[in-house]
Amino acid sequence: MQLTVADFDRFEPIQAALESLGYTTVPGIQRDHQPPGWAGPSEQWEKRFFRPPADQRPTNLHVRAAGRANQLYPLLFRDYLRARPRSAAAYAELKRRLADNLRDLDTYPDVKDPACDLIMVAAEDWAVATGWQLGPSDA
Repeated sequence: MQLTVADFDRFEPIQAALESLGYTTVPGIQRDHQPPGWAGPSEQWEKRFFRPPADQRPTNLHVRAAGRANQLYPLLFRDYLRARPRSAAAYAELKRRLADNLRDLDTYPDVKDPACDLIMVAAEDWAVATGWQLGPSDA
């Protein structure tokens, strides 16, 4: 899941609200994977990462600042896969195989991130070709 915030300068009340709901911060994760070839500032990949309360379905909550590269990346990724069912099916199969065969959570992103980067190359081309933009509920 992604929660978009205006910026991290006034993040303390949001963090307190999440913690009051039982979410816990994962302190060692404060940025996203930076795709190869990224030439912009590294703060574009800053985030906060939370785990849900123990009694909730296991999820990852990524908190990202509006308009940054890492906030746009998953939205474009999502929309591209929705528009390209064969790519979505291939990605789903990758995720299934990783879940079945790679239970080491530290190694998991080492395999998944490059696959996502490959998908994003096609997604970025698709975005240009289609004039893709964020929807009103994504901003």
